[in-house]
Amino acid sequence: MLRVTSTPGRTRRPTMVDVAARAGVSVKTVSRVVNNAPYVQPELVERVLAAVAELGFRRNHLASTLRSGQATATIGLLIEEIANPFYATIAGAVAEVAADHDTMLIIASSEEDPAREQQLLRDLCARRVDGLLVVPAGEDHTFLAGEVELGTPAVFLDRPAGGLRADTVLLDNRGGARAGVRRLTADGHRRIAVLLDSTSVYTMRERLAGARDALTEAGAADDPLLVRDGIRDPATAARVVAELLDQPDPPTAFFSLNNRISLGAVEELHRRDSDATLLGFDDFDSARLLPYPLTVIAYDTHTLARTAAELLFRRIRGDRDAPRDVLVPTELVARGLPRR
Repeated sequence: MLRVTSTPGRTRRPTMVDVAARAGVSVKTVSRVVNNAPYVQPELVERVLAAVAELGFRRNHLASTLRSGQATATIGLLIEEIANPFYATIAGAVAEVAADHDTMLIIASSEEDPAREQQLLRDLCARRVDGLLVVPAGEDHTFLAGEVELGTPAVFLDRPAGGLRADTVLLDNRGGARAGVRRLTADGHRRIAVLLDSTSVYTMRERLAGARDALTEAGAADDPLLVRDGIRDPATAARVVAELLDQPDPPTAFFSLNNRISLGAVEELHRRDSDATLLGFDDFDSARLLPYPLTVIAYDTHTLARTAAELLFRRIRGDRDAPRDVLVPTELVARGLPRR
């Protein structure tokens, strides 16, 4: 089990009063230094900054907007790409839960950049949010250990945290992929091509592992030539499907590990009037209208997000039980139009 180290005797966030006491200056001097006020003696600035670093003090960026003695209930949501319908649904569901709890929601996008993710999470913590919901881009979240230790709860969704034991709400990626490929092997398929984005992505690794589980159960050969990665858009997916179909012993079925790959696969399979079977992870609005039959591994994104948000609010209200791991189930659904 991953462990979070703690500082002995540290049970609350350091305040300006603590910094002033450590530096041997007034609270007013600390305030002037942390707010970059002019005309503070360099020697005092140095003492205050040394105390800030030693205590791990963070200025509350919202303090100037708060009424005396009051606090603003706020949570932060970090997603990867605001324009992606998957993340838009997550944001909408979290906003619903936040509204139910009279809480303001701040949404930020990491653009799948781990460095940007870290900076945004640090910024949200500096603003003293009451909790964090994170769809992680990076694989190292130990930098959040101090904030979690000081009482800022964090819940990770869609992908787990790296190096930090925290509440996690995930899709059953491996189980869903296993169930889908089991159906393909039950229908007699043994040469099944698996098309994915990148094995550096947690969800891709889990879905690939589930596919391999089912192939192994069926006694199907694990042909590395049938596993193709680096497919990040529909055009690339269509090109890879064409290459595989042109092989002397082409696959009889394709398993695309996300909806963008499914779109490209449908384009090429329909163009060729192919008899190959298509299985895709992720349902999407236009899937039922695609000009080619396929089975999708579907799930409820709204449930994924609401589950994570409600778990966060339980933590904010004082739940101190051990971190939970929650799996959201998937199901197989027929989509697309039948062949003529």
